[in-house]
Amino acid sequence: MPAAICLGELLIDFVSQRMNQPLSALPPFLGAAGGAPANVAVGLARQGVDAGFVGKVGDDPFGQHLQRTVAEAGVDTSHLLTTAQARTTIVFVAQRSDGRKDLCFYRHPGADMMLAPADLDADYLASAQLFHFGSVSLSASPQREATVEAVRMAKAAGALISYDPNWRPGVWADAGEGKAWIWRMMDAAAVVKLAEEEFEFVTGTSDQEAGCQRVLEMGPELVVVTRGSQGCYYQTRRLKGAVSGFAVAVVDPLGAGDGFNAAMLARLLGAGPPSQMSRAELDAIMTWANAAGALTCMSNGVIPSLPTTDQVSQFLDRQRHGFE
Repeated sequence: MPAAICLGELLIDFVSQRMNQPLSALPPFLGAAGGAPANVAVGLARQGVDAGFVGKVGDDPFGQHLQRTVAEAGVDTSHLLTTAQARTTIVFVAQRSDGRKDLCFYRHPGADMMLAPADLDADYLASAQLFHFGSVSLSASPQREATVEAVRMAKAAGALISYDPNWRPGVWADAGEGKAWIWRMMDAAAVVKLAEEEFEFVTGTSDQEAGCQRVLEMGPELVVVTRGSQGCYYQTRRLKGAVSGFAVAVVDPLGAGDGFNAAMLARLLGAGPPSQMSRAELDAIMTWANAAGALTCMSNGVIPSLPTTDQVSQFLDRQRHGFE
């Protein structure tokens, strides 16, 4: 049984190859496997963690590609299901130099939305030491109910619960409903990772200390805000700190937060309660995660770019000696 299980969307990203061009300009696109929870599962596997993925793809060529890609990356796909009820989800991504993303989802419905509570394996979920999910899978039924139930099962079994409240307005019929569901799941998590670009929408403030405090009051032990090349900010009930990022030649910034998240979670796994960690421990974990996020930006496609532990270690060694 995997030590870490991720649940949610697995899809095809078609990423624009010309920066700062809107989707309406129809720039050239490069297709690659994606979906934040799936990216994290692969990232965990690359970091040496035995990882599994729970979700659904369509019975179509894209679904076949996704199943093969994730399995070849070392992720257990025994609970990645196929459905003929809907096509594999596709998202077109227009990249911007400010780090934000313009997204257009083809998911009306998408196969990932078809995951139902009846598809869940209670024994499989209860075996995980770490369970990770995001808010996209809360946007429609029956995947919403499956996500809530899976979180309940994993938490009841003692897993460390990780939550990515990644705001994707294109998957929600109503922004207010989306924000309400994002907050409804905060109290289930021990670790919450937010991107700076969605922080103000989710928390209601641009003040990162105040926004993180609001999240901590819901029950999580650790809140982390990724800041792109500026690194990250973290906060627990006892500590808060900022860790600088790394300047690299960015080729494709999509998925950098997922690379960061996977590396951070790999280091947190088995390290004890995040709320009890020292500043030195947290700073070391965030430095490692910042390096993984930077490396993810340096080539095309999220899953092909997610780094191994050796790659992160070598990158940090080069940084210490003054080489990029």
